Amino acid sequence: MGASQLALVMGLFAAIVVVGAQVPGGLHVGFYSRSCPAAESIVRDAVKAAVAADLRNAAVLLRVHFHDCFVEGCDASILIDSGDTSERLAKGHEGVGGFDIIEGAKAQLEQACPGVVSCADILALAARDAVLLSDGPFYEVPTGRRDGLFSSVSLAGDMPEVNDSIEQLKSKFKLKGLSYRDLVLLSGGAHTIGTTACFFMGERLYNFRSTGGSDPAINPSFLPNLTATCPNGGDVNKRLPLDPMTEFTFDAQIFRNIKDGFAVISSDARLYDDAGTRSVVDFYVGGDDIGTGSGRTSSSLFGRDFAKAMVKMGQIGVKMGQIGVKTGWEGEIRRVCKSFN
Repeated sequence: MGASQLALVMGLFAAIVVVGAQVPGGLHVGFYSRSCPAAESIVRDAVKAAVAADLRNAAVLLRVHFHDCFVEGCDASILIDSGDTSERLAKGHEGVGGFDIIEGAKAQLEQACPGVVSCADILALAARDAVLLSDGPFYEVPTGRRDGLFSSVSLAGDMPEVNDSIEQLKSKFKLKGLSYRDLVLLSGGAHTIGTTACFFMGERLYNFRSTGGSDPAINPSFLPNLTATCPNGGDVNKRLPLDPMTEFTFDAQIFRNIKDGFAVISSDARLYDDAGTRSVVDFYVGGDDIGTGSGRTSSSLFGRDFAKAMVKMGQIGVKMGQIGVKTGWEGEIRRVCKSFN
């Protein structure tokens, strides 16, 4: 092979290598280790400040990530504020917040590393840090998501609803590639901290399945507490803890509540209506450390498995042939999370 031919071959090889490096790939831990080394610490500090200001913000940040991932994958579509058609206004997203916290973290990241860190990754990292600050597990978050280019209220029609039956809940999770075990883990994790509004309690307390009565799954000793907090015709914006026993602590107490009839919202209680989901609930009820979050028993096992479910949820659409996480050339890196570039 002559020198000119060799040079041509080597040039073609170099071009292939360069192009190959740019081919859209999967998510991986430490995606910003070179492009923005301080990315995760900047998000963590923003979350710390938000939770220090109001402990309820931990649950808020966990929930907004969940709601984002269930529509078009984890692509920050829920953050877009484009008027009456914005996805964030969907019925299934009622009560979701934390947008200003994410926007604040993004502003800091734009100063440190302009145009590098996606809003979608900020949501995923903030949820992890919120769990950790609530005595939950630390887990590595694969990053490398890009922000989606669409946000519409019409796309959020299949969100899990508080009054869904267990069959509906399982079906909605299955459509996203998530199992009934993931349903229990993610629901329990989302509801072991935080609050809900009386707005979501009316049907369960006063007209369960059009009976004109309350949900029979509610422990009779607990029902007066719920109706006193959320009287029929009362203030629908009044809030109550989803886990009255350990409201601000990430632990397995939520599963004891479900088993004993002390679940607050209907969708949590429904996890005990099905043999498969019931068996998962019962598994995490076992152990003596419920409420402490320590030791290799129920709460630590729950934390470990919840972390795996969160990582799985964070990759909805990957290798599933679905619309989901955007990587590589897909989407964009927004400069402001509430607006497309």
